[in-house]
Amino acid sequence: MIPILPAVTGQETAGAARANDVLHLMRPGPLQLTALPPLSLYVHLPWCLRKCPYCDFNSHEWRADAAGALPEQRYLDALVADLDAALPLIWGRTVHTIFIGGGTPSLFSPEAVDRLVGDLRARLKLAPDCEITLEANPGTFERDRFRAYRAAGVTRLSVGVQSFNDDHLKSLGRVHDRAQAIAAVEEAASAFDTFNLDLMYALPGQTLAQLDADLKQALALAPPHLSVYHLTIEPNTYFAKFPPQVPEEDDAYAMLDHLTEHMAAAGLARYEVSAYARDGHRCAHNTNYWQFGDYLGIGAGAHSKLSFAHRIVRQVRLRDPGRYMDGALAGGAVAQSAEVALADLPFEFMLNALRLTDGFPLAQFGERTGLAMTAIQRGLEEAERKGLLARDLRHVWPTPRGLDFLSDLQTMFLPDA
Repeated sequence: MIPILPAVTGQETAGAARANDVLHLMRPGPLQLTALPPLSLYVHLPWCLRKCPYCDFNSHEWRADAAGALPEQRYLDALVADLDAALPLIWGRTVHTIFIGGGTPSLFSPEAVDRLVGDLRARLKLAPDCEITLEANPGTFERDRFRAYRAAGVTRLSVGVQSFNDDHLKSLGRVHDRAQAIAAVEEAASAFDTFNLDLMYALPGQTLAQLDADLKQALALAPPHLSVYHLTIEPNTYFAKFPPQVPEEDDAYAMLDHLTEHMAAAGLARYEVSAYARDGHRCAHNTNYWQFGDYLGIGAGAHSKLSFAHRIVRQVRLRDPGRYMDGALAGGAVAQSAEVALADLPFEFMLNALRLTDGFPLAQFGERTGLAMTAIQRGLEEAERKGLLARDLRHVWPTPRGLDFLSDLQTMFLPDA
């Protein structure tokens, strides 16, 4: 999963050429962080078989008949070069989770994933229980392929099903059908101790009964983790140009309530606005995002958020896969590098932390931002007054109403204009 990010904000550093200049980043600055947060790694594999009409991720169709074989080895060479150039920024830090996202990472062969994981292990200090997730789509599913990913070192699979209804899958532009989706999830369950299943709701023409059928089929496959996403019409997508007829807002809320109620009854507890899990199966990688942890992103268009003693920096890699490979192999994969402005830190923290049903410890805000609680006091008071969050002396958490109106809650922490 690509993290939910605001636009890169704050003062630009001297440019991408200084992005990996550790001495420049370690100079005195506006913050005083007493400790660095946990570190994750995100690896972006940008190609897919078909661009879905709702997708605004940095994904690119690969047409083998026109372009030949997927450039696995050259892209892996570029990832390694990108990582090598970034290592000084994270030297000595332990990596707790790795997420290989896309695109459709399962387009890459098990041999390529084996090489990738090996290259990462050779360069990084991984935690003994490091979670390594790979995104996979049923349209690229072949029996025993998932087992080969497990043998390559992947510990967790995330399967992008979206729906078990063939008509809805077609309207979403998915390349798989219901039967392939069920087969892929069954294979994931047999190959992995933990895995995720993605579902979408409020689909074009979808009724509550059809959503219930999707949910019953998903629960019958007994996933230990289930993510549900409201179909949203994003700018610069096919659906933005040709909007489909989707359920009304009240109907979409009813669908979400139905999902939450029935998943709780099945033992899948909601721990984030879109994520449900059995005990011991929460996604550690995404949780680190939501807790305002650090992550290094490598690959075309990947984002990074890295903390230093006196500043927090966001980076973005070159977006086009061809340009990215050329740039990374020449030592210049970073397109943007900017410090997060002090005024933006409260919103950036709250944008993530308020997605968690458990919220966050008050002490964590100071640890991760270097700011005093006074920076969010006014927003906390307003949100509490409106019934969107609750708190005690040590903890803050969104109320059920706050989760329903999460965007309204988050915007209360935007910097003053």
